[in-house]
Amino acid sequence: MSVLLDPPAVALALQRIASEIALRGDRKPTDVPFIIGIRRGGEPLAKRIAAFAAELLSEAPPMGVVDITLYRDDAATALPNPRIGPSRIPGSIDGRRVVLVDDVLHTGRTIRAAFDAVFDFGRPRVIELAVLIDRGGRELPIQPDYVGLTTEVPPGQRVEVISKRTGPKSGDEAPWAMLVPRSPNSETR
Repeated sequence: MSVLLDPPAVALALQRIASEIALRGDRKPTDVPFIIGIRRGGEPLAKRIAAFAAELLSEAPPMGVVDITLYRDDAATALPNPRIGPSRIPGSIDGRRVVLVDDVLHTGRTIRAAFDAVFDFGRPRVIELAVLIDRGGRELPIQPDYVGLTTEVPPGQRVEVISKRTGPKSGDEAPWAMLVPRSPNSETR
């Protein structure tokens, strides 16, 4: 197991991503991005990016989360006991700039599923993609707009973003990006 990004490096990467998101907009209140985390790994990162972006924008960006479990193209075969969580999009995304956030980008299949989930809530003007780690290996023509770290992952290994508790409160967690050996039953990341 090796560390790709420790908590300070993750924080710097997320601050840079938030800054790039804020600077890319039209600087009009109507262009404040709607930040949507992909459940599970993208949700905590989306919250951090939204908090950093709020410091740079005219208002705090609205935040939501989508669960893509039932939108996966392998849901019937790869998920015998799926854990499905609620999707929450507070407000309309019609005509809005949406930034999808995920922890690791690999094949692009999770992002394709997230597009389908987002379109069930409306028709955004544009969808951008922010990821903490781009590990390559695309199977679909999907590229991120904002990236914390791009890395090549050796065969037999995968990227895992984990949170370690740093204090007594429920929010006292620090994310780490790790390169770990692939277990035989693990999902590829």
